[in-house]
Amino acid sequence: MTERSTISADIIIVGAGIVGLSTAYQLQNRMPHLKIVILEKEHASGQHQSSHNSGVIHSGVYYKPGSLKARNCTEGRALLLDFCNQNGITLKKMGKVIVATKKEELSYLSELHHRGTHNGLEGLKVIGKEELAEIEPHVQGLQALWVPNCFSINYHDVVEKLLEKIVQKGGTVLFGQKVVKIAETEKQVIVETTSATISGSFLVNCAGLHSDRIASLILSKQDVPFEIIPFRGEYWELAANKRNLVNGLVYPVPNPQLPFLGVHLSKMVDGRVTAGPNAVLAWSREGYRKSQINLRDCMQYLTYPGFWKMTKRFWKSGMEEMYRSMCKKAFVKDVQQLLPQIEEKDLVAGGAGVRAQLVKRDGNLHDDFAIVNNQKTLHVLNAPSPAATSCLSIGNYLSEQVSQAFP
Repeated sequence: MTERSTISADIIIVGAGIVGLSTAYQLQNRMPHLKIVILEKEHASGQHQSSHNSGVIHSGVYYKPGSLKARNCTEGRALLLDFCNQNGITLKKMGKVIVATKKEELSYLSELHHRGTHNGLEGLKVIGKEELAEIEPHVQGLQALWVPNCFSINYHDVVEKLLEKIVQKGGTVLFGQKVVKIAETEKQVIVETTSATISGSFLVNCAGLHSDRIASLILSKQDVPFEIIPFRGEYWELAANKRNLVNGLVYPVPNPQLPFLGVHLSKMVDGRVTAGPNAVLAWSREGYRKSQINLRDCMQYLTYPGFWKMTKRFWKSGMEEMYRSMCKKAFVKDVQQLLPQIEEKDLVAGGAGVRAQLVKRDGNLHDDFAIVNNQKTLHVLNAPSPAATSCLSIGNYLSEQVSQAFP
């Protein structure tokens, strides 16, 4: 029988994804004397949402002014660009067009222009067909919103650099440590993993896809009145001989009733062009393939009242997404609304990601970051896109909250 190890720390962070690592990095900058221990159930950092994404540094055009997403995206984008430039992380600058292909989308295009302007974006402009053709000659649309200063990146490069800096400054990252129990005493938080006991003065939960489960180990249901429902986003890629059809980022006008941006075309930092993602219900919180099924994950959301209320409200959109997932022709047809020249043979299979979508008990989809705290713990319960863009800003905010516990 292997003997359990006992570890003490000032701050315990659960999750070595991009948000957890950014939080540790900012905590070290703010309070370098404190001992930080990061717990990660995988055997490497950034294995889930941090590395399964579109690789876009978001500009902040979509988010409601004053929301946590808007504030953190604006600040986080500047911090991330600075971090990348200082540390030699490859960036690819490009423009973005959000394209209206139907008349009924034009009013929301104007709303996005208003939001982006309010959020401090410079150079935003609504353009017509002629200007769109100059920027993206192969894209069709009635009008588009031009966003000139966008970037593509490999976020796992950021994860690796953050990890390197945290360890250099004395932080400890423990891999293969799945958290199974959390207890709170008058002065400490005690975390039990599969092979260790870690005690600390404060705990920060950045467990991403499993953040609600980690929170439920220490908080009541009243404190966590929602659950994570996993949605898989599947990508195709343009064949190598078709990549020249796209110069930058090409997005549709999103459905304002849903927190998803729709199938879009993204030029990656390595020159590849992805098409996607869709948003289909996943049978596992880590279900990157259609065949992956986790019975615990399924039973949890199938017995959750909020899931059925959400389904009743959005069943039509859900069925359309499922059909597009199962039928390549349907996916191609969606892409053709933006890029008519694409044929079925021009798309090759790409990767997939899983979005941790917070769903309230009334069935509403939470469309902003959600952070819950008590005296000795702080929980990031909803950090979907643009969390990667906003990681250093979120980390800064969390470190400021944590610092209040260390006078």
